[in-house]
Amino acid sequence: MLEQTDGGSPLFADPAVFDGVEAKGVDPSVVLAQLIAAIHQVEWRVDLVRETTVWPASPAPGPNGPEVEDDPWATGPWVSELHLPARDTLAGVHDGEVSAVVARWVRAEELRGARVEDMQPVAEELILLAKRARDADDQLYCWMSV
Repeated sequence: MLEQTDGGSPLFADPAVFDGVEAKGVDPSVVLAQLIAAIHQVEWRVDLVRETTVWPASPAPGPNGPEVEDDPWATGPWVSELHLPARDTLAGVHDGEVSAVVARWVRAEELRGARVEDMQPVAEELILLAKRARDADDQLYCWMSV
């Protein structure tokens, strides 16, 4: 798939292959995890959103990092599969809860200066994507680049 988009986001493949949401700046381990924390009404923890890297497909570099400058582990893009609890948590949000969830989410330090009216559409799209994925028994993936 990444070959079809020359490493670019699979959302922009022609023809479209994946259902998805463009959510620049919403990384899984921090900002998305802050949304999960807001849904559960708990403090953020590093383990709220677990993920498995599925791209690059080559073995991960050792503790000293990639050996060559153009190693995809250094240059990206990176794709991770989000574990099911993240999908199911997002999919479990009822329409009437979204505003309150987003109001809690924007209080996260990482979203400093974000406004509810700007983040609510992002949250709504992520929630709807998660519902479609759950209903289709599919996973959620996150494509990231530098």
